[in-house]
Amino acid sequence: PTGAIYEKRPLELGLTDSVSAREVLTVCPYCGVGCTIVLHVRDGEILKATSPEGSAVNRGNLCVKGKFGFDFVTDEDRLREPLIKRNGGFETASWDEALSMAASRLKEIKEKHGPESIGGIASGKCTNEDNYLFQKFMRAVIGTNSVDHCARLCHASSVTALQTAIGSAAMSNSIEEIRNLDCFLLAGSNTTETHPVISLEMKAAVKKGAKLIVADPRKIEMTEFASLWLRQRPGTDVPLFNAMANVIISRGLEDRAFIENRTEGYEAFRKAAAGYTPERAEAITGVPAESIIEAAVTFGEAERAAIYWAMGITEHTRGTANASTLANLALLTGNLGKECTGLNPLRGQNNVQGASDWGALYDVYPGYQPVIDESVRRKFEKAWGVPLPERAGSALTDMIEKAGRGEVKALYIMGENTMMSEPNLNRTREALMNVEFLVVQDIFLTETARLADVVFPAASFAEKDGTFTNTERRVQRVRKALEPVGESKPDWLIICELAQRMGHDMRYDHPSEIFDEMVRLVPSHGGISYRRIEEKGLQWPCPTANHPGTRFLFAEGFPEGSGKFQAVEYMESAELPDAEFPLILTTGRVLYHWHGGSVSRHSRGLKEIYPEGVVEINEEDACRIPCGTGETVRIVSRRGEIVLKVKVTDKSPPGVVFIPFHFAEAAANVLTIDALDPQARIPEYKVCAVRVEKIDV
Repeated sequence: PTGAIYEKRPLELGLTDSVSAREVLTVCPYCGVGCTIVLHVRDGEILKATSPEGSAVNRGNLCVKGKFGFDFVTDEDRLREPLIKRNGGFETASWDEALSMAASRLKEIKEKHGPESIGGIASGKCTNEDNYLFQKFMRAVIGTNSVDHCARLCHASSVTALQTAIGSAAMSNSIEEIRNLDCFLLAGSNTTETHPVISLEMKAAVKKGAKLIVADPRKIEMTEFASLWLRQRPGTDVPLFNAMANVIISRGLEDRAFIENRTEGYEAFRKAAAGYTPERAEAITGVPAESIIEAAVTFGEAERAAIYWAMGITEHTRGTANASTLANLALLTGNLGKECTGLNPLRGQNNVQGASDWGALYDVYPGYQPVIDESVRRKFEKAWGVPLPERAGSALTDMIEKAGRGEVKALYIMGENTMMSEPNLNRTREALMNVEFLVVQDIFLTETARLADVVFPAASFAEKDGTFTNTERRVQRVRKALEPVGESKPDWLIICELAQRMGHDMRYDHPSEIFDEMVRLVPSHGGISYRRIEEKGLQWPCPTANHPGTRFLFAEGFPEGSGKFQAVEYMESAELPDAEFPLILTTGRVLYHWHGGSVSRHSRGLKEIYPEGVVEINEEDACRIPCGTGETVRIVSRRGEIVLKVKVTDKSPPGVVFIPFHFAEAAANVLTIDALDPQARIPEYKVCAVRVEKIDV
């Protein structure tokens, strides 16, 4: 009947749709799609979220998190006061006491052990302005380049591979181009669950006639829309994509003009690819040679073909190699520098692209300007008024290792739940407990914050102004809709107040002032201002005030002149199944939750729909264990064990189990291996060896 369906939140608050509300245009704080949302606010509460039909990124569409997942903002568990740990427990403190304690201890450790003994972890959840000031604090106040963020745990290998291959690691093309693709390869991305609105665009492309090739070990929803599904064994991406390149070359489908005019290193790459025949690749990957040939011909013959990928490609000890093989395919077929093509890593967190752009990385300043370049360093020294460190710092994963060895004495963590996101969490806990001083700045008392000496309560996305940069390089306005809960403060303001107590005069009246400083230092963003991004945002590069922004990259060439082929060889994953641990564990996300769960699991509706983690097991493996859906099992690796209920499904192939990483009470990363990609320093979350034991309860 008409009027029978209502959104629950207004009804819970005793309100109806007829109640007037203030509308605030802002950006969704979940995944990297960067959907435009309107928060409907009344009496300090978010009643609901909608999206304008003409929104640039999402056309008015929202996923379940973007539509219903905002009650975390006023959740009763929000941090409302600073906390200081005394006698093994937390006590509330004034801001003055908490800030003074943090400043005093950081200064003491810096003076005693040197600035390199302190590390900073920024956040893909926080605004561009927050991240810019955080890395400025670490470099200008602490005096170290040891600052990093969650990109180290997701797309660091994409960054390394793409910087080498084409001189830029950002998504090369725009979301709006997806609908008009001729062909696209989707690799290691469960798009309908991790980037739902982008998956709508992909489905629309297929409906219009685009051919979709899915390369994924799991039976994800996008396989139902694919012309071809390549179900490779986990960790065998290099031989799969090398074999596709082999076929493209042997069939004469390569773009010779593009290769000759715009690339280098082709001959070495061609010789390497020659060793990966479809038959050899079949033996390694399990994908039939005929399917590899069909995929290669489909991709090679397409007029306009694009590549999209996510964590299934990157989170490996050979993640850089995996991403390099995808770059090779784009260079080989000339699918760069034009519309509806490109290399498109799908960013996972709402502002992980922006955190990278604005310098939350250990080896580059904002705008990817190298810290070891003397002229660049002098520019930032002049702007910030202090001498800056000459050497690159430590990556996030290396900071944790050094903390465990006692080399890193203090850590400052903003908006990142390290005790959920790092691999081998038992080792991570030991490392964090080993530091002399730990400062955590967050909106909830996360698993990481519980280990801290000082906890600063931060404002949520809905309680501050700023900008996010989405996966397609679009810089968009984030607007304050509510006053911060309790005594919480915006991250940028907390950083400023801490810097002032450490003797650095870091003062701003509004995030727009921070943004103006940022763009003066980064030529690619020089034409972006708050005024220009009031409605739909702008995609960088946007170097001047009259530049329209850049929908797709490389039309005029690559940043370093030529695209560079990489000759990549296959190497096995760091840990494979054996008699003691016969199954492969792979981890990932589900639709109803996000990242470490510290936000989405404080949303009542999302928690009701998906209340606990499960382990997905193929029917063949379930028969051998034996176990069935709803039964309880123990999953054991060489690093630890967790207990979960079973979901028997054909999503995972035989020999592979899948666990979502959102649930602290059964954290998948207790099991994962801390082996790293030697180039990108990213952990191998997608392949490790486990066994499953049934528990009688």
